Amino acid sequence: MANQNLVDVFNVKKRVVVTSDVKDYEVFPDKEKLEELRTKIVQNLIDNKIPKNLSLEQYINDEIDETLQDYDLEPLERNHIFNLIQNEINGYGPLTDLLDNDFVTEIMVNGINDIYVEIDGKLVKDESISFINDTHIIRTIQRIVQPLGRTIDASNPMVDARLKDGSRLNAIIPPLSLTGPVVTIRKFSKRMENIDDLLRMGTMTAHMALFLEACVKAKFNIIISGGTGTGKTTLLNILSSFIDDEERIITIEDAAELRLHQSHVISLETRMVNYEGEGEITVRDLVRNSLRMRPDRIIVGEVRGKEAFDMMQAMNTGHEGSITTLHSNSPDDAINRLETMMLMNDMDLPVNAIRNYIEKAIDIVIQIDRLSDGKRKVTSISEVVGMKNDKVCLKEIFAFKEKGLSDQGNVRGEFVVYKYTPKVYDRMKRKGIILEDIFGE
Repeated sequence: MANQNLVDVFNVKKRVVVTSDVKDYEVFPDKEKLEELRTKIVQNLIDNKIPKNLSLEQYINDEIDETLQDYDLEPLERNHIFNLIQNEINGYGPLTDLLDNDFVTEIMVNGINDIYVEIDGKLVKDESISFINDTHIIRTIQRIVQPLGRTIDASNPMVDARLKDGSRLNAIIPPLSLTGPVVTIRKFSKRMENIDDLLRMGTMTAHMALFLEACVKAKFNIIISGGTGTGKTTLLNILSSFIDDEERIITIEDAAELRLHQSHVISLETRMVNYEGEGEITVRDLVRNSLRMRPDRIIVGEVRGKEAFDMMQAMNTGHEGSITTLHSNSPDDAINRLETMMLMNDMDLPVNAIRNYIEKAIDIVIQIDRLSDGKRKVTSISEVVGMKNDKVCLKEIFAFKEKGLSDQGNVRGEFVVYKYTPKVYDRMKRKGIILEDIFGE
């Protein structure tokens, strides 16, 4: 059959990119034809109609050859269709390649032809990937979450799950979503596993890294503050790597993302309500329980409610070296949010008492932000220095100062270290930690 007929029947569109005299083809076959072929192959798998003398790969090849025998497909076009079918059977459909791509940090499916990805901090629409229909999206979600013991359907139209690699998936479908199925996957970054990765990406300076390492080893209580998608959990994971291997670490998360490599780590994860509306286990429940588990360190993935009071209580009763994150736009805002969350408790405590609690519990506040160019920076490292006018006071030790944008739209700026010896440095020195290159003797 002529190539024109191929285009008519399969609606094949080619986009050719020439690089070093090699042509790369991206092929987009007719969705209905592709779905018909996929359904046929999957149904035959279910019905065990695959000949015993054929492997799955050979069977798929034969089916594609038979279905497309009248069309003059080039090898790259045929391989593209084979990979699409293979991904549907053994992978996660159109999302397979995105999930395998280490440079993609976030995947957002807003509709069958409306897929966005985050690469190097920038959100771009991926025109090369699409779904066949809404049912195809829901089927892909089910394939991802079913091995995790989760499900999604009309009676349970929302799911939040952690994938095996630590990535987090959130999906919501009709009737809750009026625009059709929506999927958001925040991938676990394999490119950000140690402090050297943060230095390489320009997230902080070597002096900042040395100081934060010293803070963890000196068992200071640390709050990591930042907005959504700024890298709080990644930074928490990296700072946790500085904890001594002999310590007993309890981690508490809604969806376990932390990847600690110490030998004595106990990971706790919350539980949502079941179909009867019972069985919920909250972060607060786990924080309270962790105090009975003889922890050397308590690490809470994120505080966002009443558990803040229990966390501050733990920090004030001898559980040094605790680390947690919270959503806020500045170090001062982080302290204010802690106050608000602690006031959410039913206990009738005056504001001044709560602020004294925070002042005695928290040592260091780290602010991490995503700048307008998509890059992530630790924009402030501050210490709690006491109370003034009945408010918790912070003093900045390191900061990133923006100076505008380059012609390419990149944020220009510089890291600064203030001519100031932090109060916490005396405590460091008493524990044998000396940072002469930063603060002198």
